[in-house]
Amino acid sequence: MKTKAALLWGLGQKWEVEEIDLDPPGHGEVLVKLTASGLCHSDEHLVTGDLPIPLPVVGGHEGAGTIVEIGEGVDDLEIDDPVVLTFLPSCGRCSYCARGITNLCDLGAALMMGPQLDGTYRFHARGEDVGQMCLLGTFSEYTVVPVASVVKVDKGTALDKAALIGCGVTTGYGSAVRSAEVKAGDTVVVLGAGGIGMNAIQGARIAGARYIVAVDPVEYKRKRAREFGATHVAPSADAAWKVVSELTRGQLADSCIMTTDVAEGAYTGSALALVGKRGKVIITAIGHPEETTITASLLEMTLYEKQIRGALYGSSNAQHDVPRLLELYNTGQLKLDELITREYRLEDINDGYEDMREGRNIRGLIRY
Repeated sequence: MKTKAALLWGLGQKWEVEEIDLDPPGHGEVLVKLTASGLCHSDEHLVTGDLPIPLPVVGGHEGAGTIVEIGEGVDDLEIDDPVVLTFLPSCGRCSYCARGITNLCDLGAALMMGPQLDGTYRFHARGEDVGQMCLLGTFSEYTVVPVASVVKVDKGTALDKAALIGCGVTTGYGSAVRSAEVKAGDTVVVLGAGGIGMNAIQGARIAGARYIVAVDPVEYKRKRAREFGATHVAPSADAAWKVVSELTRGQLADSCIMTTDVAEGAYTGSALALVGKRGKVIITAIGHPEETTITASLLEMTLYEKQIRGALYGSSNAQHDVPRLLELYNTGQLKLDELITREYRLEDINDGYEDMREGRNIRGLIRY
C-alpha cells in the first residue's frame, strides 16, 4: 500500500515528506493507522548524528492509533483495537523481562538499526529499503510494527493525547518515580524543562515531592514548569544551587534528573553539586556517542555516597505503565492536554522541529 511519511535521507538534512510504499504486516506484526505522533527530541538526534542510524529512515517513535490489519501469529489483538506504540519492544521471555526490567529487553538490540526483527524492511522509497525509527516510524500515516511494540488501551482513549505516553511522558515520569525513586517529602531538581523534563516534574509532584526546582534558560519553559508542579524555578544550575541550599538548610536535593537537550559531560558535575548525601543524579538525556568523559568529584561520591544512574525509558515497563499513566490522566492527576503546545500537519514537520529548537514548544504534535 501507499502511505505518506517523513523521511531523513542524510545527516543534517531536513525531513522530506513523500508518498512511499509500505508492505503488509508479517508474522507477529500489525498494521497501524496513526492518529497522532509527538515530535520528540530523539528524532532530532537522528538529524545531528547523536543517535547513529542507517539512512534513509522514517522517523517518529511516539505515537498512537488503531489496528487495521493483523499478521499471522497475532492472537491477542483485533481490528480497530486502539494502541499506544512503545519505542522499546519487550519479548516477555528474556532474562531482563523475567526480572521486570522490560525496558532493557534483549529485543532492544534491534532498536535503532532500521530493519524489523526478521532483518527485512517494511518501508520502501526511491528504489531503496527504508528503516523505521525504533522499529516504529510514526512520522507516517500508516506503519507496520511488531506486536512486541504495541500496548493495547481502552476503547474511547483520547489517542492524540495518549500518543505522548509512547515516549516523553513515560520517560520523564519514570525518571522521577522509578529511576530516582522520588518519595514524599523529597527535594528534586530537574535540569531541562522540555517535553521529558516537564513529565519528570509531574512524576515528582505525583510522588509527593516537597520541593521541585525546574532549571531552564528559557523563560517560557520556566513559566510553564510551574503549571506541571515545579515549586521553584531557576535559569541555571548555579542559580538553582542557591535556591536548593536555602530550601533544604544546606542539605541539598535528594535527586537531580538531567533532561537537557543533550547530556554534556560537563553537566554531570553541576548535577552532582545539587544533590546531598546519598543523592542521586539521573541521566535521561542522550549524550554524544563519542563523548566518554564526565565531570565529577570522585571524593564527594565516596564521602557523601552520591550516585549516578542512567535511565532508559524512565526504567519503565510499558505494558504496565502506559495504562497506569492513562488512568492518572483520566483522574486528573497527570496533565497531557497542557503538554501539547502546537499541532502540525505532517507536511509542516520541519516547522515543528524549528519551534522545538527555538524553545517555543513543550511538545509539538502531528495530527493525521
